Amino acid sequence: MTDQTKTVSPEADKDVSPEAGKDRVVIFDTTLRDGEQSPGATMTHEEKLEIAGLLDDMGVDIIEAGFPIASEGDFRAVSEIAKRAKQATICGLARAHIKDIDRAWEAVKHAASPRIHTFIGTSPLHRAIPNLTQDEMAERIHETVTHARNLCDDVQWSPMDATRTEWDYLRRVVEIAIKAGATTINIPDTVGYTAPVESADLIRRLIADVPGADEVVFATHCHNDLGLATANALAAVAGGARQIECTINGLGERAGNTALEEVVMALKVRGDIMPFYTQVDSRKIMNISRRVATVSGFPVQYNKAIVGKNAFAHESGIHQDGMLKNAETFEIMRPADVGLAETSIVLGKHSGRAALRAKLKDLGYELAENQLNDMFVRFKELADRKKEVYDEDLIALMRAGEDEATDRLVIKSLRVVCGTGGPAEAELVMVIDGTEKSVTGTGDGPVDATFKAVRELHPNDAHLSLYQVHAVTEGTDAQATVSVRLEEEGNIATGQSADTDTVVASAKAYVNALNRLLVRRGRLGEDKREISYKDVS
Repeated sequence: MTDQTKTVSPEADKDVSPEAGKDRVVIFDTTLRDGEQSPGATMTHEEKLEIAGLLDDMGVDIIEAGFPIASEGDFRAVSEIAKRAKQATICGLARAHIKDIDRAWEAVKHAASPRIHTFIGTSPLHRAIPNLTQDEMAERIHETVTHARNLCDDVQWSPMDATRTEWDYLRRVVEIAIKAGATTINIPDTVGYTAPVESADLIRRLIADVPGADEVVFATHCHNDLGLATANALAAVAGGARQIECTINGLGERAGNTALEEVVMALKVRGDIMPFYTQVDSRKIMNISRRVATVSGFPVQYNKAIVGKNAFAHESGIHQDGMLKNAETFEIMRPADVGLAETSIVLGKHSGRAALRAKLKDLGYELAENQLNDMFVRFKELADRKKEVYDEDLIALMRAGEDEATDRLVIKSLRVVCGTGGPAEAELVMVIDGTEKSVTGTGDGPVDATFKAVRELHPNDAHLSLYQVHAVTEGTDAQATVSVRLEEEGNIATGQSADTDTVVASAKAYVNALNRLLVRRGRLGEDKREISYKDVS
């Protein structure tokens, strides 16, 4: 008889995957909820759906899609995101009120994997707001978490301002929430007050001291008021937390939240001392970072970790010399790890559609043929004015063309006369709801004259609260990106545009913001915010 016994090398039985021997950390993204609470960062319905799709596609585990009871618009967005989600759990936020929880459930119940997240402020400062005693608040926590669990199998509970809550009371209410059915306990550092050593110790003590803690997932939600959000989140993981709440680009109220890209890449790069992993496809980080910056109107600072323009740029001669010899001398991660192309295709006026398509694909844009044709025309127009077209130029062109098809206000032509001899003049032609109109405006400078011309053609009471200009690339032929923020009757809208002519970019950004205000104005009554929720978790 032939011996068919199979000899297997001991090495063959080893799991050699990058996750071998590591604990998984769940990524909970709250860009669409906490991120949108940043003043001026409000997104349209379509933009929320787009960002949610990108988050789902990149492997985010849980998407907190909004605060359903805040407005009809938020409810519709959460509900639609829940219906469209392919793999992520979709979560809705609710205060510790039965009506909030019911509304959240109505929105997320369409998801294949729904979650209700309910919270209440437990620190002395926050208990004073509803004027509840410790016992009264404990009773409400039990009632609302129980109600949420009766609706949904996946319930997250947060003691807002947990890091400033008395230890004995925090331990008590966490135990109550667990017994009431919470499956995830989130510990928010709501005002960015704690330090890493405290963050780790707090999670560690809760897991050790609270009955039932070993049966739930502990999460961390950190704010960046002292610049410690990422450090505190990672310290909490070291202490036993297995869910990090974060946002793209660290977007969020005040100084922002823990940045998703920072914690994901920190765990990826420093797996030697942090034996954890996430399911996020880091190669898609740069694309979603740019898109969130665009729709929120919050540009990413140049020296921002991971996604900033200078994160992989080297100007120092010593650094450049080291990079040419071995990239690892000054880069601890590869640009490709976060979705940046490692090779550069230089584009100019002689470049064709194939090169443009390839470059756009590298930048994360997959265009249909008609979209490519439109982009190619705008690219050629820019290339005729510039010697070289950089990645940032292409991104600016993509942004400029995204909303034009549905805009009610469109600039057709602009001619400006300015100098030292007198007031500036702006000859403006606009198409307003399909009708072409023209006017000549005057002002203290070309931008002032242009904005006054726009207001004459489209009267409005919007207050200009921000006007910001920065160069997209270097050189006198660089495109200028202009950001404009307008406020009108409680609505805030941010517009952006880029052009080699700063005045043209300014006019387009101003009109872009006006178009956004028109969209929001049209939704008043059905999409008006009903409650204030700027200070939640």
